[in-house]
Amino acid sequence: MTIPIPSGTQVWLATGHTDMRKGFDGLALLVQETLKRDPHGGHLFVFRGRSGGLIKVLWHDGQGMCLFAKRLERGRFIWPQAVDGAVTITPAQLGYLREGIDWRHPQRTWRPEAVG
Repeated sequence: MTIPIPSGTQVWLATGHTDMRKGFDGLALLVQETLKRDPHGGHLFVFRGRSGGLIKVLWHDGQGMCLFAKRLERGRFIWPQAVDGAVTITPAQLGYLREGIDWRHPQRTWRPEAVG
């Protein structure tokens, strides 16, 4: 799932778990009523189901509403511990999250050398 995220776009994780049977309208309503955000504002809203293996991303690209979904074959998506509300993350952290990597503490496979 590749989402062309424009600069300045915020990524919001809806904390807790979401009924993943919801589609465009149900998730947009959650954004408005629970997260107190505008689902048509161009930001990304990410939802995770109870089991943790499925996420949905809701995004209005300026022309219409987009809904992306990803299900991991193994493992779970790492999610914040808060019970309700939303947590904002960077687009780079969303990239880690989508790959099933712990976006809170990604590990480098190399160490930068000191310049000098």
